[in-house]
Amino acid sequence: MPKTEIKNLREKMDRALEFLKGEYLAIRTGRAHPGLVSDIKVDYYGSQTPLKQLANITIPEGRKILIAPFDRSSLKAIEKAILAANLGITPQNDGEAVRLTLPELTKERRLDLVKLVNKKAEETRVVLRNHRRDSVELLKKMEKDSKITEDDLKKYTKEVQDITDDFIKKIEEAVKLKEKEVMEE
Repeated sequence: MPKTEIKNLREKMDRALEFLKGEYLAIRTGRAHPGLVSDIKVDYYGSQTPLKQLANITIPEGRKILIAPFDRSSLKAIEKAILAANLGITPQNDGEAVRLTLPELTKERRLDLVKLVNKKAEETRVVLRNHRRDSVELLKKMEKDSKITEDDLKKYTKEVQDITDDFIKKIEEAVKLKEKEVMEE
């Protein structure tokens, strides 16, 4: 039973880390990336649809994003959704596709983005600690119900802590990587 809990803990922490990495894709750096716009919700015939389901998103140059919708009638809705997403980018609609040109980031904006990167990392650390707490409480309950021994409780609690420490290191690595990416000119 404790082995199953440890496996579940790893899966939960893995999902939290993957979520953080997904959040980081949406944080703008000096370079264009499809992740900046792929999850923007577009009002497509009355339903909120992610942009990646409505169009091909490509990067023709370092700071340009080209959004070619499968259905040209959705161009206006895509343009409106990009403006509403508040990316600080004005879309250019040429009747075939929507083009986005990312402006150079100012030093001040880069520092704000670094703060955002760190805020998202801290939120993920809190999620990991909550998962750790839940696992330890479950192990204590197992020991109280005589399903595991006191020695097992200590052993599994240490394993839960080691897993948590490992994932926190992975978050730190992701933070350093994203900070470097944001601060590059």
